[in-house]
Amino acid sequence: MGRNAQGFPNFFFFQISLIGGVHAAKLYQRVEVTDPFIELRTGPGRSYPIFYVAERGEKVEILKRKTDWFKVLTERGKTGWVGRAQMENTLVDAGIKKSFRDLLVEQYIRRRVEVGFGVGRFEDETVTRVRAGISLGEHFMAELSIGQVSGSFSSSRLIDVNLIAYPAPEWRVSPYFTLGVGKFKNDPKGTLVGASSTEDTSANAAIGVRYHATRKLMLRGDLRTYVVFIDDDRSDDFQEFTFGLGFFF
Repeated sequence: MGRNAQGFPNFFFFQISLIGGVHAAKLYQRVEVTDPFIELRTGPGRSYPIFYVAERGEKVEILKRKTDWFKVLTERGKTGWVGRAQMENTLVDAGIKKSFRDLLVEQYIRRRVEVGFGVGRFEDETVTRVRAGISLGEHFMAELSIGQVSGSFSSSRLIDVNLIAYPAPEWRVSPYFTLGVGKFKNDPKGTLVGASSTEDTSANAAIGVRYHATRKLMLRGDLRTYVVFIDDDRSDDFQEFTFGLGFFF
């Protein structure tokens, strides 16, 4: 069995090299420069000086990301920072472009928790809503929504559990669709003689649009149809429009 200059078996270093290569593959992603060159800076920002230029065809490994700046290691052993605009024009080993989405958009798409409130009209009455949702991936969210309708002769409370689908989550202005079930409780005001409170099962469907306004804020509006099942052979339909704000984390 062959040995190296230090007297250790060669297969020992082969195993260490193999393990290290697998570990590196998990930590780093290698891309190829396709522009005439990319500029490496000493820090993550335009105020830092350029100290090295990686030319077309050179491979670089991405070590870490800080906002829209990427720390890379070149084939020649140079380590520096490259802006997202230049990183967009690189190819992964498979020969396709790598998408480096804006970090704010990335945080928006990958949000875990969303809370918000809204106001609008439930038929001809005013409705206010509070919402809280948990992400089920880029395209879906589970949401709990509570609405309060203030009418002239009665007040109503709507408690719903909804599934929201986002067909284009990366768009700054993007549509969504919801389906849900819940409870519809109606409380007549004291001026109505002989009226009593009712509580019925409801279902709802909505279409809406949301707008990513700032770092953690979005605007949202939707048009919703409610079906309230009063008994086995009777149901009522209601229309609701709301507009509001949402915050995500």
